[in-house]
Amino acid sequence: MVVAMASFVTNDTLTKVVMETMSLSQTLLVRGVFASALILLVAWHRGALAKPAQVLHPTVALRTASEMAATVTFLGALAHMPLGNIAAMLQALPLVITVGAALFFGEKVGWRRWLAVVIGFVGVLIIVQPGLDGFNLFSLLALASVMFAGLRDLSTRRIPGDVPTLLVSAMTAVTITFLGGIMVLAFGGWAPVPGPSLGMLGISAVLLVVGYQFIIKAMREGDISFVAPFRYTALLWALILGFVAFGEVPDVFMIAGATCIVLSGLYTLYRERKLDRKSKPATESTGPTMAPDGL
Repeated sequence: MVVAMASFVTNDTLTKVVMETMSLSQTLLVRGVFASALILLVAWHRGALAKPAQVLHPTVALRTASEMAATVTFLGALAHMPLGNIAAMLQALPLVITVGAALFFGEKVGWRRWLAVVIGFVGVLIIVQPGLDGFNLFSLLALASVMFAGLRDLSTRRIPGDVPTLLVSAMTAVTITFLGGIMVLAFGGWAPVPGPSLGMLGISAVLLVVGYQFIIKAMREGDISFVAPFRYTALLWALILGFVAFGEVPDVFMIAGATCIVLSGLYTLYRERKLDRKSKPATESTGPTMAPDGL
């Protein structure tokens, strides 16, 4: 799980570097071409493309649409926010899943977990700093990304069991690539891509596939309740890479907010494990880094 987190956050770091010289739309398109090719190859090799009509299921369509929205808002925020800040906000995803499962699926959530959810969202507000001088409008994009990712994960739980995960992933990758192409045409057309940027996007796509393989292994072979908390190492990787690559130093608001989010998330996972419920929305949320690149 730790290796998977390192792979995903390094992918985000490379993407952030590339977006200093490339538009969001071209980044979506180029990275999508690399990722789609790799995922389609793996899906074909494992026989996941045998019944392509399965992607027409309504829950697959809802997941794909929410993933597209989550990806666009995430990359929009990533280009203008410190890596550690956006990573910290994304750690609130299990809390969003807990709330969504209670509201829409009727899953029982006790007062302790509701209190943890409230504390976690207070942490998000501390990072966003609404009404203060430190407020960054792009924080709202990051918050929107968390909400769309929550919708993605909730819809994923309703996808029929006979629909292969790799087919859903391939559908998502291809659709996001197509979206990037439309955005390129709509916002100024194609611009030459620097060689180094192309290379970094290719590496980031490989890192995505590597991260997918490691997280699948972790979730299948390990006790999910034990493995899931190690997703929070993504925040540690983000702080390290944010400092090394961009010289980002977290401020007191980010540290305080991240502490609230992580502690509330860990407590929610602890309660789910202690209660030993068959349904564990926070533990089994599908986003590996809790970012929009999740399976």
